[in-house]
Parts: sequence; C-alpha cells; structure tokens
Amino acid sequence: MARYNLPSVKATRYFWEQVLRKRPYILPEWCEQVIQQPLKKEVQPDGRIRYWGYIPELGRYLRVVTLADGETVHNAFPDRNFKLEVS
Repeated sequence: MARYNLPSVKATRYFWEQVLRKRPYILPEWCEQVIQQPLKKEVQPDGRIRYWGYIPELGRYLRVVTLADGETVHNAFPDRNFKLEVS
C-alpha cells in the first residue's frame, strides 16, 4: 500500500482498501487529475460529487466519486457508458 501513500490524494478507507484492491490498475493520481480538470461534474442526491475525465493510459473515461467536500475520493472506475455531450 506504500505506493499509494500520496499526501496530495485524500481518500476514504473504502477507496484504499476496497476500490484499489478490486481495480489495482487505477492510479490515485488519475483521480486527482479528473477532480482538478473534469470534463463533467454532477452532484448526487446524497451530496457526493461525480467527476468524469478521459485517461489516455487507460483508454477510457474514468468516473471519480468524492464525498460532499469535493476532494476526498470515495470511488473510481472506468465508465464505459459515459458520452461526452457536445453543446
């Protein structure tokens, strides 16, 4: 777990222990990048915030869910259904 101990990435225990265990290919730096420069942002009814961003190394869009503070990562996964809406 030491490789994920990045002081700039705030995350819940669930993220460190469950999400990265199930999806070890996800890098916490990607989550931070998506939060800082999202292609789309949406607030859930429970106050958590969803962010989407494209990760070239992954070849997919990554959805990052934070707590209501908008900076503590709670979940992250490739979102194969995400479509960037062009207006």
